[in-house]
Amino acid sequence: MWLHRNEVLFRQGETGPLYRIQSGLLKIVRVQEDGRQLLLNFIVPGEMIPHHSLISPKAYHGTAIALTACQVEPVAAPEWYARLAVDAPAALDVARLLQTKLRMMQERIDQLAMNSPAEKLDAFRHWIAAYLPPDTAITDLLTQEEIGQFLSIRRETVNRLLRGEC
Repeated sequence: MWLHRNEVLFRQGETGPLYRIQSGLLKIVRVQEDGRQLLLNFIVPGEMIPHHSLISPKAYHGTAIALTACQVEPVAAPEWYARLAVDAPAALDVARLLQTKLRMMQERIDQLAMNSPAEKLDAFRHWIAAYLPPDTAITDLLTQEEIGQFLSIRRETVNRLLRGEC
């Protein structure tokens, strides 16, 4: 199935199938009690989501929104879990997928803990460029607030960095 930019794949609290991302870029946001959205993660081609439901079912932890046009393949949860129960290579594939995501998150934590705001933004721009259509700026897809949330820096700092004032 195809999603257009800003189309919602699933919403926080709902239950449903798993999804394999064929192409495009998704963001995962968590809606706070006061209605504000917090950007938690990006999902790239080759990933299967939600990560927390790859071994056992659980309601969606966040809302998945297409940042670019995306092709996703729904995977029926009952069949998925039944296959994992009897197919050791499939279970090993899930373990590898989760390992890859864990390593990606560890790298993100390292970047957040060790780099200056300018270095964080530069590293993020470099990383996300691999998943964006040519000549697309990150600010075409994300607000300065979202960039700041993801990088743990203030929106005002993001603004200054993007304008080249820092």
